[in-house]
Formats: sequence, C-alpha cells, structure tokens
Amino acid sequence: MKRKNLIITGLLVAFIVLIGIIFFVSKNKSKEKTKELLGMVMQYDENIVTVQDANSAIYTFNVEDANLDVGDNVMIEYTGLLNKEGKEQKCEVIAYTVMNETTDENGIPKSWSDNGIFSDYYKLAYEKLQGLTLDEKIGQLLLVRYPSTNQQEVLKKYKLGGFVFFEKDFKDKTETEVKQMMNSLQDAANIPLLTAVDEEGGKVVRISSNPNLVSEKFKSPSELYTAGGFGKITQDTIDKSRVLYNLGLNLNLAPVVDVSTNPSDYMYDRTLKQNTQLTSTYAKTVIDASKGTGVSYTLKHFPGYGNNPDTHTGTSVDSRDYDTIVKTDLPPFEAGIQAGAEAVLVSHNIVNSIDSNNPASLSIGVHNLLRNQLSFTGIIISDDIAMGALSSIDDVTVKAILAGNDLIITTDYEESFNSIKNAITTGRISEEQINKLAFRVLAWKYYKLLMFANQK
Repeated sequence: MKRKNLIITGLLVAFIVLIGIIFFVSKNKSKEKTKELLGMVMQYDENIVTVQDANSAIYTFNVEDANLDVGDNVMIEYTGLLNKEGKEQKCEVIAYTVMNETTDENGIPKSWSDNGIFSDYYKLAYEKLQGLTLDEKIGQLLLVRYPSTNQQEVLKKYKLGGFVFFEKDFKDKTETEVKQMMNSLQDAANIPLLTAVDEEGGKVVRISSNPNLVSEKFKSPSELYTAGGFGKITQDTIDKSRVLYNLGLNLNLAPVVDVSTNPSDYMYDRTLKQNTQLTSTYAKTVIDASKGTGVSYTLKHFPGYGNNPDTHTGTSVDSRDYDTIVKTDLPPFEAGIQAGAEAVLVSHNIVNSIDSNNPASLSIGVHNLLRNQLSFTGIIISDDIAMGALSSIDDVTVKAILAGNDLIITTDYEESFNSIKNAITTGRISEEQINKLAFRVLAWKYYKLLMFANQK
C-alpha cells in the first residue's frame, strides 16, 4: 500500500512540475521580444514577401493580408529567430509597416548604407546616380563578353558596365593595339568601364597566350607554389597586375580559391592543389599583393567547386554535406574577404545542402551565406549566365538579380538588358532595386579610382 501511495505521490509531483514548466514556457513565449527588420520589398506574391536588408541579405516571410508593392521600404516586426540561409522564415510576423525612406546626411537611403568596403565613396556614387537614366543604371549591372563587331555602337546603346575579354580578343595584337582598343572603349563609354579578363595562369591565360604581350605564359598557382611558395605567388600577382594595368585592364577574374587535392577533379589543375589551410593563405596572399596595383581580383568559385564537373557544358550537383563545405571550402573565401577582396564570383553548381532547387548563382541561400556568415560587403558577380548549366532556365538575368547578384556576366547583352527593363515595366523588379545595385557598382568604380581617372 505504501508503495502504491509513493507511486501516486510521485506521479502527482511530476504532473505539477509539468504544469509549471508548460506555464513558464507559455508565459515567457508570450513575453518573447519583438524584433524588427528594415528592408526593401524585392518580391511579393500573395502572402509571401521577400525583403532585402541594408546588408543585402534576403529574407522571405509569410505575411497575412499584406498590401505591398515591389520597391516598398518596409519594417517587419517578428518574434523568433531569422533563418539566415534565406529559406522562408518560420518566425511569426507580428506586424509590418510601409515606411517612408529615411536618408543619411548625404541623402543616401539608410536601407542602402551597410558601412561596407566601398562606403567612403557612397556620397560620390549617390551623386553620380542621380544624373543617370534608367538605361544607364541597367547597363551598369552587366559585364558583357566583348562582342566581335560594333563594340562602340553597343556601348552607346546599352551603356554597359564593362566587358570581359577572351584569348581571341588579343590574338596577334601588339601592346599598342591592345591599348588603343581599351582607350577607344573608355572614350566611347558614358561611365568608365570595368575591363575584365580571366588571367589565372596555367590552363586559363587570356593575355599571356599572346607572346606579343607577355614573353612567357603566366604559371598556374600550383606551379608557382612548387617553385617558390607564397613569395613567388606574391611576385607573380604584382607582375601580372602590372601587365594588365599597362594594357588597360582593371579586373582580373582570379584567383581560383577552390580547394582540390584530387587530380581527377575538374577544377584541380586550376587550383593551388593544396589543403584548405594553404589555399586560405593563397587567397590572402593574392589579395594582399593586388592592393595598389590598379587591378581588382575576384575570388572564385563560391561557395567552392569541390569535385563537381564542368558547368560550362551542363548541370553540376554538389551532394556534399553542409559541414564539409563550411569547413573545407569557405575558409579561403573568408581569408580573401578579410584581406580586402572587392569581388566574389558565384558558380553555377547546385549545392544540395544549401539549395537543392537552384544553381548557386541563382540561390538566395548561397548569397546569404556570403553576406551573413562571411560578412562580404563587396560586389557579387554571377558566373557567365550563358554557360550550359543555366541553358534551360528562363528569364535567367532577372532571377540572378533577385537572388542577390550585383553584376551579371552575360554574352547575350540584348536579352539581359531587355529582360531587366521588361521586369521593371511589369513590376517584377523595382527601379529602386536597380538604383541600389547601380549605386553599389558605381561606388566600386570610385573605390577603384576609375571615376577619377576617366570621369565624364
């Protein structure tokens, strides 16, 4: 009988404790602090609202009975924790308020001010932005494969942000001829151009494939490292930058900071061929050495290429787990960003552990990883959207912008330009969004001193 009474007493105590816990949790939940997120509405479809904050991170909320327009400045009040990977938020939206855009002392919208790497030039960029037409703003977002004919006419019509040059564009040309080509393009441009090239060294050499321009092809990262370690890589970066700058090129789409130690990997020969720690040192070394040379360098291919196949020809799916990518692939990008990298190029690999539905270049989750976890405030560049991995995707330029890219590499500039303009007309993208992106690109050009050297 005593045993039975003890059991009943124990159960009663447990029940009372359980009721107390439920009451405590419920009481504290009701007192859960309301948080706020200020941003610009990028997309709005029924109750699903996508907002970009001042740091360019993008969040999607379920907001019941919302009455919003793309481009609205909105304050979202919510409880719970934000999922910073960019998936639809599970936190509860308490209220939202459409806000009048507030500005800082220079008139710049506060929702644009991220205190980022180019922030010293925001005032100049904003002043320049005020005098641009919509076409000029759209053009600044496009980094276009150099067309084989009518280059100056293309520039005058589409007001492009810059060109990417390939080996064929330099074939058999002399140093004088290349300089004349670059000068004539800058002269024809309303706004100074980004002039970009993939001069990685080794397998990918656009400039040094021409012996008229460089007596010997630039060596690959692994060849340099084997020959003289990071000292050799530092000197190579300086030498390479001197050549590019002399010819009128101001952006190198390198270094490749993907980690690969397996000779069977597609990207292996273009990498340092070393582990994460040494590849991180390589990223920092190149960015450090590039500063003050007049040539910007681009970390690629975010979030790390791994053992994936070639995305030039078709779809590539990265099935590695998230922790592996974070521990193995992200540190070199982080090291380069901390050293002052101005640009990061995003790959077209589908990274299942982050976003199984979209290539990285079109994934909000991948871009948020770069903005949030790595605190990158520079320019995010899509890999060329003409590549095979994106060939079956409609309206790819607009999707690239809505995913968080600042600058789109494209071959079909007419299609890209017109699709952006049409998206503005139909309300899919706001002109305010284009303004913000053009503002960031202009700030970069001021940071690079292009706007002072070639101010129109």
